[in-house]
Amino acid sequence: MSDPRPWRVAVNLLWCVPGEVGGSEEYLERQLLGLAEAAPGAFDVTVYAPRGYGAAHPEIGRRFELVTTRSSGRSRVGRIGAEHTWLARRTRPADLVHHGGGTTPMVGTRPIVLTIHDLQYLRHPEYQHAAKLRYLSWTIPRSVRRAAVVVTPSEWVRSTVIEAFGVEPDDVLVVRHGIEPARAAVPEPAELRARYALGGGPVIVFPAITHPHKGHRFLLEVMADAWRDPELRLVLLGGRGAADELVEATIDRLDLGDRVIRTGRVPAGDRDGLLSMASALVFPSEYEGFGAPAIEAMALGTPVICADHPALEEVVGDAGLVLPRTVEAWSGALDEVARRRAELVTAGLERAGHFTIAASGAELAAAYRRALERAR
Repeated sequence: MSDPRPWRVAVNLLWCVPGEVGGSEEYLERQLLGLAEAAPGAFDVTVYAPRGYGAAHPEIGRRFELVTTRSSGRSRVGRIGAEHTWLARRTRPADLVHHGGGTTPMVGTRPIVLTIHDLQYLRHPEYQHAAKLRYLSWTIPRSVRRAAVVVTPSEWVRSTVIEAFGVEPDDVLVVRHGIEPARAAVPEPAELRARYALGGGPVIVFPAITHPHKGHRFLLEVMADAWRDPELRLVLLGGRGAADELVEATIDRLDLGDRVIRTGRVPAGDRDGLLSMASALVFPSEYEGFGAPAIEAMALGTPVICADHPALEEVVGDAGLVLPRTVEAWSGALDEVARRRAELVTAGLERAGHFTIAASGAELAAAYRRALERAR
C-alpha cells in the first residue's frame, strides 16, 4: 500500500563545516543527490546545515529545502547546543531524522538514521585529543543505541560497528559512496603544469587533509628513499590538518621542497585535471572508512596505489595496487603502474562504475524505509 504523502525527512548536517571535514562532506552531498535521483517523490527532505553550506553546495539548495544556522559550525559546543535546541524544535514534524555526523543529540524526533563514517577513535585513539576522545567514547555508543538504523560507507565499517556495539546486523546497512560525473571544465595539462610549477616530468597526486592517519610522512619517506627521480612531482591536495607542522618539517628534513607541491584546496576542475594527468593516485592512509579518492581517480582513468587497509582493499579490489605500508613494498610501485597502465585503467573504470550516486541514493532510501518500518 502506497503512502498518501512523501515521508518527511530531516537531515542534520550541522557538523559539516564546508571544506573542513574531509570526504564525509562529499559523501553526504552525493548520497542526497542520489536519493533525489533514485527515489523521486518518496521523501520530502529538509537539510539543516551551518552558515555557508549553501554557497559551497548549491545543488543541495536547488534540490531540497535548506535551512542554515547563523553559526559557521566550527564550535563543537555551539553545534551540540544547537542540535539540542534549534534543531530539535525544527525537526519535530519530521517522520525521520538522519544525523549524518556519527552522533545524535539526546533529544529530538525518532526514528533516527545515523551515519557512522568510521570508528577511528577506537582503532587509533592516539590521534585524538583527550577531550574529543572522551566525548566520542561517551556519545557514539549512546547515539548507536538511539538509532533505528546505522549506515556506514563500507562493509569494513559495518563489521566494526556490529562488533563494537553489538548492533543487530540487519540494522546496520552499507550506503556506498557515489561518484558524480565530472562537471567542471578541466584545464589542459600544460596550463596546470604552469599554474602549479610542476615542471615537465611525471606527476603523482595525494588528495588528503594532513591528518596523522593519512600517511603523508610515510609517503615522503618513500619519495626520499625510493622514488628519487628528480623530475617527479608529488602534488599534495587538501587542507591543513593536525599533522601539518610535522609534514612541513619532514619535507624540510628530507630536502623534498623542490619535488613536493602543496596546493591546498583547488577548484574542482583543477583537481580532476591533476588527477587525470597523474601517473598515479597515491593513498597510503593507515585508516579509512571508505577511501573515496581512490574511486574518483579510477573514474578519471588514473591508476591507484594505496595501503592495504581493509576499507581501501574493499574499494579498490584488484583494480589497483594495494600494498603494505613499507618503503620496500612501495619502492617499485611506480614502475609496475607504468608497465600495467592500460590494464589498470580498464579495471579501474569498470570498478568505478559500481559507485554511482544513483546506487548510493537507492541504498540511502532503503535505510530510510528500514528505519520507518521499525517505527511502525
